[in-house]
Amino acid sequence: MIRLGMFLGDRYEILEKIGSGGMSEVYRARDHRLNRDVAIKVLKQEFNSDRSFIGKFRTEAHAAACLSHPNIVHVFDVGDEEDIHYIVMELVEGITLKTYISRKGKLEIRETIGIAMQVAQGIEAAHEQHIVHRDIKPQNIIISRDGKVKVTDFGIAKAATNETITSSTMGSVHYISPEQARGGYCDERSDIYSLGITIYEMLTGQVPFEGDSAVSVALLHIQGEMVSPRKYEPMIPVSLEKIVLKCTQKKPEMRYRTVTELIENLKRALMTPDEDFVHMGTVNSNGPTRIMSQEEVNQIRSGAAAMKDGEEERALSDGDYDRYYGDEEEEARYQLDYDEEDEMFFDDDEEDDEEEESRKSDRIYAIVGIGVAVVIVLLALFIMGKTFGWFDFSSGSKAEEESSQAEESLGTEVVMPNLLGKTLDEAEKELEPLDLELRLSYSESENYKDGEIMEQEFPEGTSVKRHTVIKVTVSKGSTETKVPDDLIGMTREQALKALRDAGLDAEFDEIFSDSVEEGKVAKVSPGLGTAATIGDKVTVYLSKGEETKTATVPQLLGKSENRARQELTDAKLEAGSVTEDYSSDYEKGEVMSQSIRSGSTVEEGTKVDFVVSLGKKDTTVRLPDVLGESEANAVAAIRNAGLEPVVGRSVYSDTVPAGLVVEMEHDPGTRLEAGTTVEIYVSMGPRPTEAPTTAAPDPVVPDPPEDPGQQESPGGAENPGDGNSAENPLPDQNM
Repeated sequence: MIRLGMFLGDRYEILEKIGSGGMSEVYRARDHRLNRDVAIKVLKQEFNSDRSFIGKFRTEAHAAACLSHPNIVHVFDVGDEEDIHYIVMELVEGITLKTYISRKGKLEIRETIGIAMQVAQGIEAAHEQHIVHRDIKPQNIIISRDGKVKVTDFGIAKAATNETITSSTMGSVHYISPEQARGGYCDERSDIYSLGITIYEMLTGQVPFEGDSAVSVALLHIQGEMVSPRKYEPMIPVSLEKIVLKCTQKKPEMRYRTVTELIENLKRALMTPDEDFVHMGTVNSNGPTRIMSQEEVNQIRSGAAAMKDGEEERALSDGDYDRYYGDEEEEARYQLDYDEEDEMFFDDDEEDDEEEESRKSDRIYAIVGIGVAVVIVLLALFIMGKTFGWFDFSSGSKAEEESSQAEESLGTEVVMPNLLGKTLDEAEKELEPLDLELRLSYSESENYKDGEIMEQEFPEGTSVKRHTVIKVTVSKGSTETKVPDDLIGMTREQALKALRDAGLDAEFDEIFSDSVEEGKVAKVSPGLGTAATIGDKVTVYLSKGEETKTATVPQLLGKSENRARQELTDAKLEAGSVTEDYSSDYEKGEVMSQSIRSGSTVEEGTKVDFVVSLGKKDTTVRLPDVLGESEANAVAAIRNAGLEPVVGRSVYSDTVPAGLVVEMEHDPGTRLEAGTTVEIYVSMGPRPTEAPTTAAPDPVVPDPPEDPGQQESPGGAENPGDGNSAENPLPDQNM
């Protein structure tokens, strides 16, 4: 039993169910070993005990696993685990070619050739491995979002040998080759026929053969005349028309021998579309008429029964990939079904055999003779009855006539029931006892659900003959939808599922969001609740979390404080700490430094500190007055003022006690440059009055000159202080 979240092979995590077919179901899974999403096809549980189904399932896996080509859906792995048989395949995001044609009506010439070439290249790769697909049709061709075309579903593929293949298995009736319809042989040229029908549909928007039943379509493939695609679309170039006609020849030997030849012609048609270069072969049409044998008829019937029983219903055929890739249009499933009394003869020629003609003549003569005898007998009985009164023609004739008419009506006509709003299964069950058959067409409807009958050819209560084919229109549902209004805050997987449920395709992108958690839906385009058409693409933006916005730091140096603050605000930054300091380079009031260099990239809102200049700093200091201070105090005071004190010579002083400053180099209060050296002079006290006894007598000092101009002042530079020095003391005034 498959459950969401379970692991297969210890590596594939089942994420969600994305499709279902006749014998399998398809899931999206995560390959944790290679970190990628894959598609896993799982055989349904009811077939696990059927060896034939398991064998068919494995045959598909082996047929596709040996193929590796860009135009073929890759098979990565095959496994079984606890009665679960599965195939791991490439996960392709896109739509089927059938859906693409349905949406566009018909394709342009160059687009048709491009798609056909890619499909042919995929088929060519399969044929090189001696594998015949046998079910080429638009439903089995995927167009990915990047425009890559891929062939899928090798469910009924078989390996080919040098001999032809004989099998009762048939593909979809609108695309099968005549030899498949007969239940006879098929080889690589059968795929070429089906591809030709697919190209026809791309060019015209319709298949070449339509009928009331699958049998009638199959017969048209065998003996019907195909209308040239140019009659539907005159713009189709002659080269492409002949390519289609050569691909769809009734006899395989009249078609392209290989897909490689077809690819070459397609390339040439792309380059020179109006050139008539396709060589059409000829066949001998003078052979005898051939009537199909009962064995051949039985082969077709057995093939039809096989299809009707669902043996060839395969996963990822019509419905699977349509549902998988969001296509709301369910393709009609045609089955070969007919009554036992159906007679099918296939004439190859117009000429009749003489012996057969003779036998027919004999039978005619015999029948005529018997008829004449019967008429004579009836006439005799009538005369005798009239004579002896056996028949009473006067009484009860009217009642008998009415009774006869009623019985005839009861036997040939039925009352039409109401089919509106019923599913096809319900309608078929109701019509079966009435011997009525259905012919389907599809249309959009807002009043009927997908798959319900929205119109019927004959109204309810109408009398219709038995075995009448009743035309009904089946609803494809409405193409109108809307973008879900609850996507915001969903995870990627939740949003993808919600959009698929609404019939919309999802495309993912990322944006920053301050309000939505990282990894969840922050925005969708078109917006929530917007009206849309099924199949439209919706862009889903997943949150990357809060955006780290950056800014460039501006140049603040030399600007005023107010200007600096404004520029920071304009740059979505903030002013941090603002201080002041002296600067010899910047005028007072200008920013002299900033904490983050200009031009740096920082997060928005970052704070930038800066310093405002006080101008040039005054480096002069005032010389303190230290006269009369002790030497130690004077030195300390001068040093504290930022000057460098120097103690000079000691001098005698009668007014200043010894040990105190008696003189300074500069006057007190003078402003000097910081660090300037200032010399001070310390008093030795008064000059001694008596000389020591042992001392030598004082030298005789001559009187100073009488001219006052020649006398040095006591405070001169030559004799600082009061002029009394130890070397040349002045005469004591007291002497």
